[in-house]
Amino acid sequence: MTEFYAALDSIRAVREFVSAASLTPVDIDVVSGRYTVDAKSILGLFSLNLEEPVQVKVYGTEADGQAFRKKVADMIVEPENH
Repeated sequence: MTEFYAALDSIRAVREFVSAASLTPVDIDVVSGRYTVDAKSILGLFSLNLEEPVQVKVYGTEADGQAFRKKVADMIVEPENH
């Protein structure tokens, strides 16, 4: 499993993130606080607090995780409090 944080701070960013996740053949979760949603669900993502970076968990091989990281590289951030 690969984990990182992403800033999904605009509608465009959420749309691009969901598109990239949908093209990835493994499961991806997005965690915000105590809530976890499927990264391939645009409605699920919009139900989260997106004012803060969210944790992304890519289930699969290291190669799967790195491939997804490349697709969303411009959204990856280092969280301040995590």
